[in-house]
Amino acid sequence: MPDTAPSETAFKRVLLKISGEALMGDQGYGLHPPTVERIAKEVKSVHDLGVEICMVIGGGNIFRGLQGSAQGMERTTADYMGMLATVMNALAVQSALEKTGVYCRVITAIRMDEVAEPYIRRRAVRHLEKKRVCIFAAGTGNPYFTTDTAATLRANEMACEAIFKGTKVDGVYDKDPVKHEDAKRFETVTYDEVLAKHLGVMDASAIALARDNNLPIIVFSLDEPGGFRAILDGTGTYTKVHS
Repeated sequence: MPDTAPSETAFKRVLLKISGEALMGDQGYGLHPPTVERIAKEVKSVHDLGVEICMVIGGGNIFRGLQGSAQGMERTTADYMGMLATVMNALAVQSALEKTGVYCRVITAIRMDEVAEPYIRRRAVRHLEKKRVCIFAAGTGNPYFTTDTAATLRANEMACEAIFKGTKVDGVYDKDPVKHEDAKRFETVTYDEVLAKHLGVMDASAIALARDNNLPIIVFSLDEPGGFRAILDGTGTYTKVHS
């Protein structure tokens, strides 16, 4: 049974965007099963509130297209390899979520029917209405678009009320808080400030798409236990990017 009624949460439907690197824990590469399980439990804690959840996961722990391009690989091929890496990560998170008792679907922008569902918007919306977590994989299905842009696109298509960007720090800072002790965290920041100050929340295309559709972005620490749920409860530490 959910711990509280859906009406008591700050949001009813959200998209959680995490990087592939978030799944590798202290390793330098690949998947770290205990970390994947911890993230699945964080998602379950919010799902138990009755919140409808979409997810987009990057592939940087397995393959990064830009790095492949820089090493001489043709960019389009490198990006498709990166998309396949996101599918692998999505399947890993699906498995971890189902172990917690949360039903979910991996939905890909590139058809691979034996592995996951193809992306059909109305079907995905129906999954959310049935309280299944939808994990969108393979980006937009096109090269030259990042998973940040894919996350913003899917969040708009699914009528999500916000994008939750899980990072290693608890918000957006004026400079790198890991390197600078005097770094200051913003409570709120506008889309235009993110772009003008190069704050690195998401890539410029994703920020512009969010701005044009007035979709807020909540930046928080995925490493803080209970941080995702705390924000949905109306507490927690985060930065809100909005107009």
